[in-house]
Amino acid sequence: MTVPHTRERLLSLDVFRGITVAGMLLVNNPGSWASIYEPLEHAPWFGWTPTDLIFPFFLFIVGVTTYLSRESRRARGESDGAIMRQTARRALTIVGVGLLMTGFPYHQLFLHLPGGAVFDSTTVPLDISHWRVTGVLQRIGVCYLFGALLTRRANVKHQLRIVALLLVGYWLALTLIPVPGHGMGALLLSDPGGSLAAWVDRTVIGPNHMWIGGGGIWDPEGILSTIPAVGTTMLGVLAGRWISEPRALQERLATLFAVGSLGMVAGLVWAWSFPIGKNLWTSSYVLFTAGMACVAIATCAWLVDVRGWRAWTKPFIPFGMNPIVAFVASGVLSRFIYTLVKVPRNGVLVSIQSAFYESALAPLFSDSRDSSLLFAILYVAVFYAGLHLMHRRGIIVKV
Repeated sequence: MTVPHTRERLLSLDVFRGITVAGMLLVNNPGSWASIYEPLEHAPWFGWTPTDLIFPFFLFIVGVTTYLSRESRRARGESDGAIMRQTARRALTIVGVGLLMTGFPYHQLFLHLPGGAVFDSTTVPLDISHWRVTGVLQRIGVCYLFGALLTRRANVKHQLRIVALLLVGYWLALTLIPVPGHGMGALLLSDPGGSLAAWVDRTVIGPNHMWIGGGGIWDPEGILSTIPAVGTTMLGVLAGRWISEPRALQERLATLFAVGSLGMVAGLVWAWSFPIGKNLWTSSYVLFTAGMACVAIATCAWLVDVRGWRAWTKPFIPFGMNPIVAFVASGVLSRFIYTLVKVPRNGVLVSIQSAFYESALAPLFSDSRDSSLLFAILYVAVFYAGLHLMHRRGIIVKV
């Protein structure tokens, strides 16, 4: 059967985004950070795991939907100026929400709750001098804005040239530019604090405004590494263009699958000199993950939109329809249950998450990784319930 070209929305894109968002919730909320199966952890520095695919997949689908939305609005007669103004507003809103997230909670609180529980944020740094500037939503907003801006009028060749410039320029900068106080960049790529990207972040942002997990030495969502991340989004825009071509859907998906396979191979080849790694968002990582995203979307679209196998997609649609709600609400809830709300257990105050996990889930399995995974699954299930209700009522929150 040949599926003709159509302008209708491809369900597979919502499914792909939903799988990505659900995966993000799963890997970000284990029962115990000390007990995690390897595929659900990030690679230590270079290399990759399935967890390292989540963020680039999301940026990629942002690029795809950016193209589809822009062309739809152009078809309705909207001007490019109006489209870009709304794009800029949305991008700034996303960045603003990200800044609020990295600064949450906002008030000094120490409240005693019923049953001896305590809500305590006095241990959380609230001084603006330690407010993290970078973050996941901040990067999404910047990549969305520049991905849309750089592809607004450029044809495919020009877009590919821009992506090549971003990726090759980043590679040359990190490998050839000497890092003050450290030495030649190519010799420092394996040193989290020695790379040019880390030096720029410390110099421009300052250690107090960087990711606390990096000890103020490096930041996974830093300034320089956002440049190739824009390339990830732009490749998503190109994929959106290919998906929309006036050809039979099978032909478009075959092209996407083939291009994605070539991208993965190119990333693996480049990795010989510039290793695949999320923390630096290396150029090889961009090609490899964008290629894999193309293959994954093509496969998903073939299953869902060509073959019509849709029953399995139902759990993922709610996540795909309200991704920002899922991310923000998850970030807020995790801060409450992992850090802010304390309950008495065995004579000491522990987080409500720890109390529930240790008393209800940890005893169920001999392998603590199973208990930890079960907690993460339950966490995802809670969000599915809320997002499913929103989906049934037709509630879609857009920024």
